[in-house]
Amino acid sequence: MTSAERRPGPLGPVAVIIPTYNERDNLESIASRVRSNVPAADILIVDDNSPDGTGEIADKLAASDSQIHVLHRAGKGGLGAAYIAGFGWALERDYGVLVEMDADGSHDPRDLVAMLAALESADLVIGSRYVPGGTVVNWPKSREALSRGANAYVRLMLRIGVHDATAGFRAYRAQTLRQIGLEHVDSRGYCFQIDLTLRTVQEHLKVAEVPITFTERARGASKMSRAVVAEALLRVTQWGFAGLVGRRRGR
Repeated sequence: MTSAERRPGPLGPVAVIIPTYNERDNLESIASRVRSNVPAADILIVDDNSPDGTGEIADKLAASDSQIHVLHRAGKGGLGAAYIAGFGWALERDYGVLVEMDADGSHDPRDLVAMLAALESADLVIGSRYVPGGTVVNWPKSREALSRGANAYVRLMLRIGVHDATAGFRAYRAQTLRQIGLEHVDSRGYCFQIDLTLRTVQEHLKVAEVPITFTERARGASKMSRAVVAEALLRVTQWGFAGLVGRRRGR
């Protein structure tokens, strides 16, 4: 059976995974909005030992709501490592859908309703800023240009038709994550999103993009840095040339 002929099965229970590091000013708000918009979903907060007390706030939320859970990690190990830990927790507990969502309020939980609906016929759904209907609010033009340019470079180098491969708001079927080989993923920063997108495409699984409104955080500091950008640029270039060599050898 080809990927086009395959019919994804029922979704199953949903786990919304929210990594945190120094997000005490945002965590309660985003948790409340998720619970309001997708009340059947559970939330897993993955805190990397935030020195600002985010972990303690997460524990209080979990104590008052049985659908909120907390995974404490020893230190700041990067976005990719936090998600891998969260995925492992959710897969062990047989969740059918695993959602990535930022803690800073940039992702609107109202968009998650449409994303979960799209996952009924897909293996991965990306909340996309760069498909028709998608928007970015309160970003400087320079930041948006960098993001759009990065995604154009990803499409060029990796030959994938995804418009927003760097997006951090996405929903995976559990089987997708089991199939793509999470044990081999070592990307740490935002390159992690590109890595998992590429692996999903290489497995001939269906990727859908749903337009979202992305709003720049109002409180706290962005985790974007030159090191994060450099990692993504280096790895995409390496993957792109490795794929080119492989295609030439396959001729």
